[in-house]
Amino acid sequence: MKQCSTIFLRISVILIGIPVLALCIFWLPSAADYLHYPILIGVYATAITFFFAVYQALKLLSYIDKNKAFSELSVKALKYIKYCAITISIIYAVLLPLVFPIADADDAPGLMGFPVIFIFASSVVGVFAAVLQRLLQDAIDIKSENDLTV
Repeated sequence: MKQCSTIFLRISVILIGIPVLALCIFWLPSAADYLHYPILIGVYATAITFFFAVYQALKLLSYIDKNKAFSELSVKALKYIKYCAITISIIYAVLLPLVFPIADADDAPGLMGFPVIFIFASSVVGVFAAVLQRLLQDAIDIKSENDLTV
């Protein structure tokens, strides 16, 4: 497989990470004035978890480029992506009750929708990563079984 075969996916992953990094650098420090510190800490913890998942996705793409897609390293990267998605869902589920007083004070019921969107999106990513991890592990098991029978 050519090394440039996953270049589009790499660019996509990087383009997803750039706005999150920009929000962490420019918006969150200025938002510290009106956000409660537990919410601010939760958002930063989410960003750290998100960037770890992005790093694991880039590692997974490099394994695909090196023809190591069906290896334990790929399964491990998918496992970490799954754990990151579950962690992000848990963080936002914990932050949801803390957002309610802010939404109530500003009379902005739509503010409650943002954590729910993040919970849903990261849950979908977590389930997808879990399914891929399981399929990849089964494929590796079948491949090793076939290698032993030859």
